[in-house]
Amino acid sequence: MPTPSTITGFRRRMMDGELLLGTFVKTPTVEMIELLAMAGLDWVCLDGEHAPIDRRSMDAPLAMGRAIGLPVVVRVPVASPDAILQALDCGAVGVLVPHINSVEKAREVARWAHFGEGGRGYAGSTRWAGFAGTSITDNLARDQAETVVMAQIEDAAALDVIDVIAAVPGIDSLFVGPADFAVALGAGSVTDPRVLEAYDRVAAAARRQKRNLSTFAGTTEIAKDLRTRGVSTFLIGSEHTFVLTGAQNVVAVLRDA
Repeated sequence: MPTPSTITGFRRRMMDGELLLGTFVKTPTVEMIELLAMAGLDWVCLDGEHAPIDRRSMDAPLAMGRAIGLPVVVRVPVASPDAILQALDCGAVGVLVPHINSVEKAREVARWAHFGEGGRGYAGSTRWAGFAGTSITDNLARDQAETVVMAQIEDAAALDVIDVIAAVPGIDSLFVGPADFAVALGAGSVTDPRVLEAYDRVAAAARRQKRNLSTFAGTTEIAKDLRTRGVSTFLIGSEHTFVLTGAQNVVAVLRDA
């Protein structure tokens, strides 16, 4: 099981290029967070973009993540200051923001996720701030050290300005969205050469700008290949995948027997 200190060190581990394994969570319950922590995952991502997760339903899972020391990132539904603020105030260690396809959007997201002029609104009575148990000075310092901002790169237009996006201060990780890239590029598979070329272009920008490279992988075999392309932070499937494949395997074995 992780410990509370793993939350404060998550961003450092990510930026150091350590292999970090996680999964998407579509069912926001405290039990799911506990189980995934027991499985040995390094982090999880509550999927507020493609699953029915709002501020109330993300609250308890984020509390559990904080309590047991499992870093929980929230994929917000859209790039907006209110969505980012809600996730971070509830205790998320960071945000994954979809469709970052311009430098202007990258700059806005980086600003909204951190304290400062025109940035994240400050409240000392949130879970993230220890419910008024820590000072403004300490919270400002912890924000810079701990908060992770992951820009989801999944549009063809983003490739044209990927180095500029990667260079934006406050963007920590470039997260390749393989399925959206496949659709955008007219490919029928996430292993299509055009999609893999997009990975390589994003990876090169991440290296040049000293950013983390992250992605989703549907299978461990795909993840192994992407590891060789420079990805160090993974979301492997989701708890839906784990439940479905596990149940299917049991049914298949016993039907055959």
